[in-house]
Amino acid sequence: MFVRNVLSVALAVGSALAVPLEKRSTFTWGSTKIRGVNIGGWLVLEPWITPSIFQQYPLSEGIVDEYTLGQTLGHDAALSVLKPHWDSWATLADFQKIANAGFNLVRIPIGFWAYNTYGTPYVQGAAPYMDSAISWARQTGLKVMIDLHGAPGSQNGFDNSGQRKANPGWESGATIAQTLDVLSTIANKYAASAYSDVVVGIELLNEPLASALNVDAMKQFYRDGYGRVRQVGNQVTVVLQDAFLPPSTYNGFLSPSDNNAQLVALDHHEYQVFNNDQVAWQPWQHRQAVCNSVAGYTGSDKWEFVGEWTAAMTDCAAALNGYGIGARYDGTYPGSTYVGSCANINFIETWSATLKSDTRAYIEAQLETFESKTLGWIFWNFKTEASAEWDLFRLLDNGIFPQPLSDRQFGAICSN
Repeated sequence: MFVRNVLSVALAVGSALAVPLEKRSTFTWGSTKIRGVNIGGWLVLEPWITPSIFQQYPLSEGIVDEYTLGQTLGHDAALSVLKPHWDSWATLADFQKIANAGFNLVRIPIGFWAYNTYGTPYVQGAAPYMDSAISWARQTGLKVMIDLHGAPGSQNGFDNSGQRKANPGWESGATIAQTLDVLSTIANKYAASAYSDVVVGIELLNEPLASALNVDAMKQFYRDGYGRVRQVGNQVTVVLQDAFLPPSTYNGFLSPSDNNAQLVALDHHEYQVFNNDQVAWQPWQHRQAVCNSVAGYTGSDKWEFVGEWTAAMTDCAAALNGYGIGARYDGTYPGSTYVGSCANINFIETWSATLKSDTRAYIEAQLETFESKTLGWIFWNFKTEASAEWDLFRLLDNGIFPQPLSDRQFGAICSN
């Protein structure tokens, strides 16, 4: 009996060790290179990431983003669409695949409406899934950056803010105060010491469009948002998105010389597909532009990283420019001219050997540059329904995204 009991205990312990509940890993801002991926299209819908959600409705109904989904369908019907998506789009298995591929961080976008809708048509319910993601990250050894991706009124007018509109409505009425209240809700939970082992960053707001905003008001929001986080804890890094401004714009702002502000990082997003000239570039020009553009987003007095970038050299991903809007590459976008066909771009199975090689070279150029010139990078996105250029999992499965992440098939692109 004693032997049997000992054997039972040993088997139980062995089983527990085989499936660890938590996998600890170290991450030190300033010395650890960020090698991350975004969990986009999950807690904030983007039509080009999950077009099937939008394609089930006639375009005439005007459902082009998460806001109009709730507005048109009403709460209950919209929730019946959203909840199955929340339940399935990101999983523990996805996080394990990310960790197994050598990544160390996931950036998770979430909208303000997950915490308070403030009377808007958005449907609440996404907040508990952030807890699921943090649990998966703990189990797989990944770190988490929480990214407030959508603010009341929209900070940029893009559908990735939750609401597509001609001009940002953020900075009007009570929207900034509401955004700060949501940040307090996020910080009160996730900036606390109980989460310091896994939540390493809170990004105050994704891509505020500085050209359409009052920059002084935006910077005051950043200052106040930093304060909301610091009211809770001093361990988590506060992340500012550069708002498409040169990094020097923020030098001396929320830096140690500014009331001893500590643990502040600057997030830059680097894409080459959102104007007519860039989508007409040859692959070698895209690679060269990686080198040429570095000076435009480095030079910060803060930790700086590239929080969004892509393998895409075209804007062919369906609805990338907005649901119902065409692509520059094939000339269907207003004011664009035809460069080439989008017919095979979104399906990696149809890619030629040359396209695969060119895409891998473009990825390698960015990996090398971002790691040598900044604190690291976070690829957009972990997966899509049908946009291969943007889909980490498809790129990994087809040997186009390097494995291990340090593997290189091509020589250095930039000379220094």
